[in-house]
Amino acid sequence: SSSTFLKAVQVLSIVSLINTNKMTYFTTAFTHMSRNSRSFSGRMMSTSARGPFARTMTMNADAGQAEVVLVGCGAPNRGMGWYHGVQMVEEKCPSASLDFVVEPWFMGAGGEGPGGDDFKKCQAEWESTYGVKFASSMSDLPPPAAPRLALISGRTADNPRLLSESIASGAKCIYLEKPGAPTVAELQSMKDEAEAAGVEVLMGYNKNVCKYVSKTRDFAASVAGSHVTFVSNNAYENTAESLGECFERNAEGMLKNMAIHELALLVSFYDVTVENIESVTADKEFSSLQTLPGPSGKEYTDFDKIKFTIKTKNGNEVSVSADRCGGTDSYATVTKGTEELFRYYMPDEDDRKLVEELTSKYPTAMPYFFTQDPDYITVKERVAKHTVDGQPAEGIATIGVAVETLRVAEYLTPILQEQLK
Repeated sequence: SSSTFLKAVQVLSIVSLINTNKMTYFTTAFTHMSRNSRSFSGRMMSTSARGPFARTMTMNADAGQAEVVLVGCGAPNRGMGWYHGVQMVEEKCPSASLDFVVEPWFMGAGGEGPGGDDFKKCQAEWESTYGVKFASSMSDLPPPAAPRLALISGRTADNPRLLSESIASGAKCIYLEKPGAPTVAELQSMKDEAEAAGVEVLMGYNKNVCKYVSKTRDFAASVAGSHVTFVSNNAYENTAESLGECFERNAEGMLKNMAIHELALLVSFYDVTVENIESVTADKEFSSLQTLPGPSGKEYTDFDKIKFTIKTKNGNEVSVSADRCGGTDSYATVTKGTEELFRYYMPDEDDRKLVEELTSKYPTAMPYFFTQDPDYITVKERVAKHTVDGQPAEGIATIGVAVETLRVAEYLTPILQEQLK
């Protein structure tokens, strides 16, 4: 009858409404959970997944994010890779999703040595809290589930191999920490390999995007005949033990390590190339060259502090000062004659509160992490976004700039050492 038919329609409408509301509820709940807990953004790996990730749930970057593989985490509170990871798991870089960490040393022979226990604690926290997957080798990774960015922050001597493995693992773009490789020949070979594979390599020269650099350059441009000096400081203890450990851990030498950022600025903005250098003069009163034993007992010769001025053949003149034991601040000055006209610090007053907060949060970490914190974020975010959308990564140095920077470092090191003998 028509009455029975109408009742049936009403029942179906109620069931449909209930199901619709249920679907809306579960969709909303799932969306909320996936945004607030990375454990809900996983999906089953394909049968082509390899190693420890085969047939397991694994994390995937959200839409608009690069799938980041951190290659070389290093020791918590000391390794630059670790701090990159901290910034990503804390979601400071919106376009970067830290999905994998590849750490050959602490997940291998170094696991029971110094720093091993701290690494295990970090691994456990990142796995349980953020869903990050750990592996000891790039070959263990599954195929990319999103545009893959390999952030290489391992030992400089390992970088050529790690770059090759990153390309083989399907990386679309590579973020390579300075200086990139131990020698110019190796870095040039890496550049050629990446270009042949169609993989872009961008460098972690964060000072190219620093506020103090841009403000200094702008002021100097307004004063004819002015002179710029870039000053870089670290806070190592001024002892043979502390500096010896530093020399061994950074065996490529100060100009290829700590001061490489300043050399990249000179290459990027002051036309400094090996062929264009007219002269380089060390400040002998300021500079110091030492030979010290590292923890292994092997001796290393390096600058603990160096200051020099470069003149180029096309008329530019610029100075660099670097001090391993000079403190936590970096800055730049503009002078004319003997008068200092301008000085800008990193961090500036606006950033000092952030440095205090980070120091309180990570009291045993390297202090220079905090003074450069905003710039590390800027570089990673620009590179990650570029990996996803292909738009230019504004202000980020390419591996071509890195090759020329390393050429300059290799050229200057023996000249400055000879001047200080």
